[in-house]
Amino acid sequence: MRIVVASDSFKGTLSSVEIARLVAEEAPGVIPGAEVDAVPMADGGEGTAEVLASACGGKIREVDALDPLGRPVRASYALLGSGRAAVEVAAASGLPLLAPEERHAGRTTSLGTGQLILDALDQGCDSITLALGGSATNDCGTGILRALGARFLSVAGEELEGTGDELGRISRIDLSGLDERVGRTEFHVMCDVDNPLTGPDGAAAVYGPQKGAGPKDVARLDAGMHRYAAVIRDQLGIDVENVPGSGAAGGIGACCVAFFGATPVPGVERVASLVGLEGRLADADLCITGEGRLDAQSIRGKVVAGVARACARVGVPCVAITGSLDLGAPELPGLAAVVPTAVDPDLGLAHSLEHAEELYRLAVRRALGLVFLGASLRA
Repeated sequence: MRIVVASDSFKGTLSSVEIARLVAEEAPGVIPGAEVDAVPMADGGEGTAEVLASACGGKIREVDALDPLGRPVRASYALLGSGRAAVEVAAASGLPLLAPEERHAGRTTSLGTGQLILDALDQGCDSITLALGGSATNDCGTGILRALGARFLSVAGEELEGTGDELGRISRIDLSGLDERVGRTEFHVMCDVDNPLTGPDGAAAVYGPQKGAGPKDVARLDAGMHRYAAVIRDQLGIDVENVPGSGAAGGIGACCVAFFGATPVPGVERVASLVGLEGRLADADLCITGEGRLDAQSIRGKVVAGVARACARVGVPCVAITGSLDLGAPELPGLAAVVPTAVDPDLGLAHSLEHAEELYRLAVRRALGLVFLGASLRA
């Protein structure tokens, strides 16, 4: 039996690479002669670059950059070979880089992400995939563009920093200094949300509060994004305001649409394409996927749903091993069964986290034991 392991990480406990190792170690003891092909997966959030580097035989490159408040930080991205790179917004512009009291959506910048993109261009990359999850910013990607040579000017001709608080003051975008390599580079954008740029479902209203924005801040940021979208529309003839995903990462999605010619897509779809998931499923007998928790959100751009759909397209049975299971979770097309690692709710979350590897091994044995039983009955 050939088993493809295409699982997301269990955040804070097991990485995608570790999960594949555990399946490879346990499978032969349940199904003699079983072979395991590890295809680490991610949904475009934190950890995506590492997963892609592992799956594509690439490498992680560390560079000096600036964090969301302009402080020096050592950040990394993935070089995937053949002129390709994967850059996570969270690496230099992520919320985890700030203490809770430092979070302020109007003052933070995505400039550090732009520095990573610039370094990728210097490394000769002409295909860059951006993973938009986990940002601390609400600057519509103006920081990224400043790092690449763009300038943002007020009515009086003053050059602005381009933070969220300054979006409403932008009167003109000067692209004369934009790095010419940007126009020769193919950009891809991964996100797991489809929020528009502005309005009640927009970047500021939905994600601003977790980035330190109060009600008045949200209203100001939303108005600034609306104004900035109008400038883009007037100068470039592109309407980014209601494009699905334009509100991702504090409006970086809109930046990618307007200036990089990219359309936000679910992260799992782009990751699956980069790692050649369907090709590796072609001669598989079984696929094991999974994530920390299977719930109602799993159907919206998460790894389990994306892998299950790919399995359905090629006709390979798919089983999900998850940390926990919400009994109200919808059925996912292509998913044959779900095996949670937590089987005794009385033990609690802390026990599950502390014994994550042991519980995962046991879940693998249960899942493959059932598969082996089914195969034996059919024989």
